[in-house]
Amino acid sequence: MDRPVTHAPDRPALAYALLVFTTLLWAGNVVAGKWAVGEVSPQALTALRWAVACLVLAWPARRALAQDRDGLARHWLYVLLMGAGGYTAFASLFYLAGTMTSAVNVALFQGSVPVLVIVLNYAVRRVPVSGLQMIGVLVTLSGAGVAATHGDWRSLVRLGVNRGDGLMLVACLVYAGYTVALPARPKVSALSFFAAMALAAFVTSLPPLAAEWATGHLIWPGPRGWAIVAFVALGPSLAAQFSFMRGVELIGPNRAGLFVNLVPIFGAGLAVGVAGETFGASETGALALVLGGIVLAERFRPRGA
Repeated sequence: MDRPVTHAPDRPALAYALLVFTTLLWAGNVVAGKWAVGEVSPQALTALRWAVACLVLAWPARRALAQDRDGLARHWLYVLLMGAGGYTAFASLFYLAGTMTSAVNVALFQGSVPVLVIVLNYAVRRVPVSGLQMIGVLVTLSGAGVAATHGDWRSLVRLGVNRGDGLMLVACLVYAGYTVALPARPKVSALSFFAAMALAAFVTSLPPLAAEWATGHLIWPGPRGWAIVAFVALGPSLAAQFSFMRGVELIGPNRAGLFVNLVPIFGAGLAVGVAGETFGASETGALALVLGGIVLAERFRPRGA
């Protein structure tokens, strides 16, 4: 049995830059998911984003895939499950949830990923978690909550929990599992590994697409819809996933998962630039809490974690 891939030497500065870039693109994905409503249906968007990603990767990844063919073949089930879970299932649930619940709830539930990562990582690998690190996680979550509710916690009571909220929670659990499983990837190049997972994501996105068509819910994209597809394929699907994989490789899933809390912060920033919304006291406080929590969790992480 092959040994899991170990983390690269700790290079936090590079990892931080990659993970901040990743969360910026994911924040853009939140906006794109809301814009997609009525322009392209959730399963069509999921299938098309990975179809475009596969086409873009076909030429640059051809040599890496040929070189790593045997290693990928030995771990075909792992690659299939990672692509089906972290890419297809998460995206399908994410876009479907966006049609049923508010952007506030989507952002808030996405902020639960770091907690789920730490819990799963402890349950699966017994990765130690210090008390102060957990406090840092809670601080970042509180910042995400402030950003998602604009400082009005009563909105949580008014919004309640609907079907979309449940789908988003399942999506976050799926992505947390993907994050925890990522360090155990086969000893192949990142390019060939990602290309194989992208292909797995496209193949596994076809049955949900067929179901969407059969039930009469399929919306094929027009010009605006294709622009959304292009963005989510080249940004959140390609650039962000490469950056996230490298960030996890450099500092591990527990620490990398904390940066997901920046998504609602960047989402607010994009709302200012795109929708002309104001950046007030609640957004400023949320930014301070998220960044402060990340610093706290980084500073007091257990040795050897």
